[in-house]
Amino acid sequence: MFDPATRRRVLRGMAGATVVTPLVSGWLTPALARDLPPTPACGAPAAATARQTEGPYFKPGSPQRASLLDGAGRGERLALGGRVLDSRCQPVPGVLLDFWQADASGDYDNTGMRLRGHQFSDATGRYRLDTLVPGLYPGRTRHLHVRVQAPGGPVLTTQLYFPGEAGNRSDWIFAPSLQVVALRDGDALLTSFDFVLRA
Repeated sequence: MFDPATRRRVLRGMAGATVVTPLVSGWLTPALARDLPPTPACGAPAAATARQTEGPYFKPGSPQRASLLDGAGRGERLALGGRVLDSRCQPVPGVLLDFWQADASGDYDNTGMRLRGHQFSDATGRYRLDTLVPGLYPGRTRHLHVRVQAPGGPVLTTQLYFPGEAGNRSDWIFAPSLQVVALRDGDALLTSFDFVLRA
């Protein structure tokens, strides 16, 4: 059971994202998004998002799309939303976010572009991804890969993790600071993560 503060954090991360398509009926309606309290000041300086290994399965040239569900196969629905901020907690628009992941069986598509895609943060630094919860790749805990790059800036390569996963304890590169905030809503997992880029 998630406490109300966790629910508010997830919904704040999802509200105002570039693509707002409900995964379940009645979730995050425009009225609800308008009623959410404003995001509080996050203080300065904010800690930059940790870098992690790219792994062997990155492929350049992914399609531009905010949903990876087309052709993804069966699995639990996952929505990830949040912001891209600079070290002063200011939103960064036009940031490239390139995502790739394993399917529900733990396999990566290395011949096509299934469960791969990139998008750009909107004018308020927000992004939104609709996908599936990744399966367990051998030797790793559940995770998503992402490359984040502000216009003209360096590439931040990292991975995102899920709280409460048994594999987090044994995964050799798992980092608690890279866990998403998660909330289960019916048959979907709603998650939120803010990326902070070095100035």
